Amino acid sequence: MPIPPVSKFRVPLLKLLGDGKDHPLADAANALADVFDLNGEERASVIPSSGYPVVRHRTGWAGFHLRKSGLVYEGLHGVLRITPEGKALLSKNPTDLSERVLLEFPKYQAWRKAVSQTAGETTAATVSEDEETASPEEIIANAYAKLRANLAAELLERVKAKPSAFFEQLVVDLLLAMGYGGSRAEAGTVTRASGDGGIDGIVNEDRLGLDAVYVQAKRWKNTVGVEELRNFVGALSAHKAHKGVFITTSDFAKGARDFVEKVGQKIVLIDGARLAELMIDYGVGVQRKQAYELKRADEDYFADA
Repeated sequence: MPIPPVSKFRVPLLKLLGDGKDHPLADAANALADVFDLNGEERASVIPSSGYPVVRHRTGWAGFHLRKSGLVYEGLHGVLRITPEGKALLSKNPTDLSERVLLEFPKYQAWRKAVSQTAGETTAATVSEDEETASPEEIIANAYAKLRANLAAELLERVKAKPSAFFEQLVVDLLLAMGYGGSRAEAGTVTRASGDGGIDGIVNEDRLGLDAVYVQAKRWKNTVGVEELRNFVGALSAHKAHKGVFITTSDFAKGARDFVEKVGQKIVLIDGARLAELMIDYGVGVQRKQAYELKRADEDYFADA
């Protein structure tokens, strides 16, 4: 089954804590994974931006809301324990602990009011439907992934609309940003080499120029096939070159990808999707608009002496 939303973690977590014992967050997360009968892939699922396990994260946020309701006490380092209020509620065999239900608890109401006042709002804040499904960090991570995907698509569209000379310059800028050559003067410029049959240019792999990487840049709409890769390999052999990068705005046929695995030279294939990702990662053709730093309370700092 898919990993349940955060709101569905609350009742099973409260029941798990009903034994009155201390439960470390990691142990509680594993126990809830068993309750939900999650498979190996679901248990191993992580938030892309942080690498933090999704099940453990949702367990933590379920515990957070239970704590704000006064139903759970959280000790140092994520150890959870039920409170007398939690035991009283558990005796009623609750089946739903959604936002609507939690707002019936005075402590939860007070926390929501404090949140709204801190945020400068005039009305009490309520959990959105998204927050009932995922934790705030997951919502941010998912939104970031969508923004990044949209940006990658826009970059590739813009690159395809530019002339070949622009694309070749882009290749230079990207390789320099990735650390090849050290500077434009040291790396040289990737320029079209007429009559080289598959080589658009050469760039130094390091500042001293001890090795070179041969580059082919294709601003294509059609899929790059085996023939184009065969020509590139032939050109590398003619130059006694051992390394090459083939960059295209389109994609590579499976046969082409299989072909480069069998040749003696080390060849890296960069398709349009990968090109856009690298442009974002290395700051080529993009501007930094806004940065957000996520912080959380330091449990050690607030620990009793």
